[in-house]
Parts: sequence; C-alpha cells; structure tokens
Amino acid sequence: MNNLSLVIPLLNEVESLPELHVWIKGVMDKYKYSYEIIFIDDGSTDGSWQMIQNLSKENPNVKGIKFRRNYGKSAALNVGFSEAEAEVVITMDADLQDSPDEIPELYKRIKEDRYDLISGWKKKRYDPISKTLPTKLFNWATRKMSGIYLHDFNCGLKAYSYEVIKNIEVYGEMHRYIPVIAKSAGFNKIGEQVVEHRARKYGTTKFGLNRFVNGLLDLMTIFFMGKFGKKPMHFFGVYGLLSFILGAFTALYLLVNKFINIINHQKAALVTDSPIFYLGIVFMLIGTQMFLAGFLGEMISRNGGERNKYAVSEKTNCN
Repeated sequence: MNNLSLVIPLLNEVESLPELHVWIKGVMDKYKYSYEIIFIDDGSTDGSWQMIQNLSKENPNVKGIKFRRNYGKSAALNVGFSEAEAEVVITMDADLQDSPDEIPELYKRIKEDRYDLISGWKKKRYDPISKTLPTKLFNWATRKMSGIYLHDFNCGLKAYSYEVIKNIEVYGEMHRYIPVIAKSAGFNKIGEQVVEHRARKYGTTKFGLNRFVNGLLDLMTIFFMGKFGKKPMHFFGVYGLLSFILGAFTALYLLVNKFINIINHQKAALVTDSPIFYLGIVFMLIGTQMFLAGFLGEMISRNGGERNKYAVSEKTNCN
C-alpha cells in the first residue's frame, strides 16, 4: 500500500497541471513517499485530458479518470476516493492555489497523530470578496448546525485516513461539508491546519452564485440526513402523527360542541359552517401525507439505490 494518494479534481486547468505535477513530485521525492496522483477530469474542454495522459506516460504514479461531461467537484471526489488505495489520502485543487509543501505535515497528523480528517484553513486568502463573504457565512452556519468548529469547511486541501474515504459518500455539492459527513459516519477526530493560500496563476475561478444557493440547500440536507437519513419515519411519522391528532381533535371538538347544543335545545349550526372545521381537515390531510412520506422514505432507505453513477469515458494507469 502506498503512503499517499493525492486526489485532484479539475476542470479546464491545462496550464496549471505541468507545474503542479513537478511541484508534487518534488515533495514526494524529497520525503521518499510512495504515492499515486489521481487526476479526475470533470469534463474539461481545454486539453487537460491530453496533458494528464502525457504526465501519466512520464510518471507511472500518475493516474487519470475522465468524465464524459461535467458532473461537479463532489462527483469527481467520490470517484477519486473509490480509486485511491493509500493509507493517507489528500485532496487538493489543481489551480496552484493549494501548496503541495503542506502535504508532509498533513500526512504526519493523519499517520502519527491518528486524526481521521484534517481540514486546511486558508487563514489569509487571495480570493475576491464575492467568494470569501459567502464562504464565511457557510462556515458560520455549518459550525452552528454541525457542532464541528472548523474555520474553513470548504478548503480543497484536506487529509483523510483510508477508512474515512471508504466509508463516506460525496454527491451533489456536498464536498464542502465532508467533515460533517465524516462525523455522521462516526469519525470524530477531526482537526484543522493553517495552510498557505496562493493567488490564482492561470485560468478563472469556477465559483458562481448558484453554488451559494446549492450550498445552503446541501447544508440543510446534511443536517436532516445526519439525524433522520436512516430513519425518516422518526421525522415524518412524528410530525405527521401530531398534525393528524391536532386535526382530529379539532373536528371532535366541533362535533361534541354541536351535540351539547342539541342536548340543551339550542340551535346548532352545521359543523361545516365553521372555518375551524376546514383547518382541522387540512391538519389531518397534512398529517396523512407526512406519514406516507415517512413510510416511502423508509422503503427507499431500506432498499437503497445507485446514486453515484457517472459516465467515465477514459482512464489512464487506473485499475
């Protein structure tokens, strides 16, 4: 088993790849690590795949996986984790903003200090405010909801033990919340390390406003899945039952009130004349629907499904 697997997702980074490869190889040779570099081309259109193929011919430790189209960073990481076979796995971006010189310390903290996961912290950033402001907001919200007190959840430079990457699933836009996913899977020794952040040298940032919205929705998904992912009936069933009982008691109250009026020889209005009656019906319908949602959720969670299937067009140096 190799010492290190470096999983590097990329999209249109042909200019950065040769320099990144030389930099990583220099660090690996200096510390005499056995290693593999796994580049995942997430549907590039600029010649990145041709560059990966050239690098794999030059260095047999370089592996490449090419998607037929762009699936996103989470998909690339998930496939890279499936391919990785080293005792310590490190992820980093391909744009040269993450420094390979950080690798030895990250490796040490996983291998010797027995951390499950170490997340990089870009204490000093060189990104525009349109990227740093949403990032700070997400980091604050994630800390509050997850109870994991990291400064920078979204840093691409992270280190993992082999057990972590083989026991988590990354999809959608969940890559920014991998520490939360790892904690939900039972890996609680999570730390962080201040890392160097460099200004982008080539290309353009892939960050967009759509990631701001998607990130918020994914955070809510993680929070729900962490608590009720394996037992959806415990959420939908409880609140559905409460809603149905509230609606039933409302209807029962109106019926009892009508019978009391009849017994007292008072004029009794039709139950359907009261707006409260319709409110009770609504509560009962909502309760029934939530209960059915919980039931369907239980069936889906028990029978499973294949969510992470991506069309890979080519591989190089991979099994």
